[in-house]
Amino acid sequence: MTLRLPPSLRLSPRYAPYALLAPFLLLFVVFGLFPLLFSLYLAFHSWEPTSGLAAMHWVGLDNFAFALQDEWFWKSMRNTAWLAIASGVPQHLVAIPLATFLHLAFKRWRNAAVGAYFLPYITSSVAIAILFSSLFSTDYGLINLAIATLREVPLLGALMPQAAVDWLNDPDALKPAISMIVFWRYVGFNVVLYLAALQTIPPDLYEAATMDGAGRLQQFFHITLPSLRPMIFFGVTLSVIGGLQLFEEPFILTGGKGGSDQAGMSAAVYLYRNAFDFNDFGAASAMSWLLFLVVAALTWLTNRAFRRKGE
Repeated sequence: MTLRLPPSLRLSPRYAPYALLAPFLLLFVVFGLFPLLFSLYLAFHSWEPTSGLAAMHWVGLDNFAFALQDEWFWKSMRNTAWLAIASGVPQHLVAIPLATFLHLAFKRWRNAAVGAYFLPYITSSVAIAILFSSLFSTDYGLINLAIATLREVPLLGALMPQAAVDWLNDPDALKPAISMIVFWRYVGFNVVLYLAALQTIPPDLYEAATMDGAGRLQQFFHITLPSLRPMIFFGVTLSVIGGLQLFEEPFILTGGKGGSDQAGMSAAVYLYRNAFDFNDFGAASAMSWLLFLVVAALTWLTNRAFRRKGE
């Protein structure tokens, strides 16, 4: 026996798609579109949230002018650019040959190897903070212990620091420490991307190249890299966007304060501090939109750089 709804409760097929999309659209408007538009509206106002919405007043472009004249904002942008380049470029330089090696050398255990490299990407940020705070400890950290061990090696000893490095308090060492964490977390993600792209390359290309006498290195530069071009563009674009929005790693490692001499203060951390430490939500919103323009411009430049001639 089947139950039938009365005609008055039946949904017309004409409106069924809208009814099915309504929950997603409602959540998107409330948690996605509204905060975005409110942030843009807030960028032109001065507001302290503790005073309520009634305390919000129009200041025009003053927040943007303040951001462009703020030395800390420009320092945070320079820090962000340094961290993005120092952590992003090595990711791809390591991930591409590593993915190629896993693709060629691992057959049965490939998934297990890839899972091991991907594990840092899904690791909890709190666990990462505990792990690397111990590794970068000045007196008992394993990294300083490894450096002390390498000092005993005849050729490498001259290249190693002659004293324990204060990674978390020395401004010159803090940015490399953050970059190492970012590299460790995201290189596995890029390996997965490139490995997926490698599996789409037809084996016939390599067989034909082998018959023509091309070696592994020639095949890598003339077949593998050109075939990976779309995925490299995708991966580099994600690195550009993620690098400019870097927040978790510098925030956790510096306790949210930017570290000594603000050397670890990224743009996203400075936005957070403006909003929640200084209660200046208008300036924080203006800075976030300036950062958005920088991200959009660099994404466009990345697209231009990877565009083939004639496209």
